[in-house]
Amino acid sequence: MKPALSSKNIQHPQAWVEMHNGPWMQDSIQTRLDEWCPRLFGYHMLKLGGLSCELTSCCCNIQHQVNVDFGHPFASVIADRYELPFVEKSFDAVVLAHQLEYCSDPHRLLREVDRVMMDDGHLILTGFNPLSLIGLSSIMPWRKHALPWSGRMFTPNRIKDWLGVLNYQVIHCDQYALFPYQRYHTMWTWLENSVGGWASGAGSFYFMVARKRTYPLKPIKPHWRFKRRFSPVGVMNREGCRRTMR
Repeated sequence: MKPALSSKNIQHPQAWVEMHNGPWMQDSIQTRLDEWCPRLFGYHMLKLGGLSCELTSCCCNIQHQVNVDFGHPFASVIADRYELPFVEKSFDAVVLAHQLEYCSDPHRLLREVDRVMMDDGHLILTGFNPLSLIGLSSIMPWRKHALPWSGRMFTPNRIKDWLGVLNYQVIHCDQYALFPYQRYHTMWTWLENSVGGWASGAGSFYFMVARKRTYPLKPIKPHWRFKRRFSPVGVMNREGCRRTMR
């Protein structure tokens, strides 16, 4: 298993058009985001990264939405993703579209997102599955330095473990695009539907929704009690002598 922390300078995509089949990937994520937006409630939403900024959320109940990136034209706030200029528990929902693959320290990024997340807030994550056709394609030498294969891909189960450490409950995880090919897309879609759900674990992309759970500290009373110590009782007999009862 590759370590999460990396010292390499990873190329970070700023727009979907920079990636191979990027517009098609954006449409697939947008379709799933439109299904979840009506279920989100609150006052503030954060979209972190240029890819997240290009996703629309007009049908969301959260009206105030903040786009954060270092140099994207859609960004309303220019800031470092590791040091967000917001106070703790500021946002009710956060969107991270393919951000963990292109950062050197994904643990630090998730901790920073958790810092600004409200209790019971929703975190929407998208990423690449290394155990898929697109993950196997990254082994090719001529694709190691091209997007999207230049990033580091993590399995959905590993992402779930990271979220579990931060007390997040994964309430939805969709793995799709078993055949991530835009040419003859209708044929590949029919073939994927014919295979069935048993091969969903080999999907090239995952769309994950997690909710932050905060459990209050409650003192637990012990179920056991101290028993009274048995001591002999002294009584007087007929002769007036003290006798001990056992």
